[in-house]
Amino acid sequence: MPTVAVTQLIEASAVDVWRLLVDLPARADWLSTVGAVELLTPGRLAPGTTWRETRLRPDGSAQAEDFVVLEVVPSRRLVLSSPGIGVDYRITWTLRTVRRRCRAHTAVTVRQEATPTAPYGRVVALLFGGLAARAVEAAFRRDLADLARAARPSAPAAAA
Repeated sequence: MPTVAVTQLIEASAVDVWRLLVDLPARADWLSTVGAVELLTPGRLAPGTTWRETRLRPDGSAQAEDFVVLEVVPSRRLVLSSPGIGVDYRITWTLRTVRRRCRAHTAVTVRQEATPTAPYGRVVALLFGGLAARAVEAAFRRDLADLARAARPSAPAAAA
């Protein structure tokens, strides 16, 4: 499956963007397609932290997706894994401070790499890889737009 990466410049500091990104219980407040977040491990965000997000599909149905934190570099990088059916996903969020008009902005890149874990995963990747990549890219663009709205000073949370 192809790797998908999307970047958006957000008018907020990396610290503020990071705070939103890693506040797991609040993700459903600002991500427009997330209906619920269930923490599966207690404690602070660290490698091994696991949670389940219930996302709303375009057809209105819900899909649960589990995430496991692999790496945390505060205000710079968050690496997650998400097991799929026949494919495992690695999602990397990278934050980079950019000076623009004498103010700090944050370039946020989200990148997904998919690794087939079963023979049928490879077949599905061959048949639907491009279509899946476009769907993932659209979802990442929506998530980044939600993050940008939520990170704006005095911005209201996204309506679910």
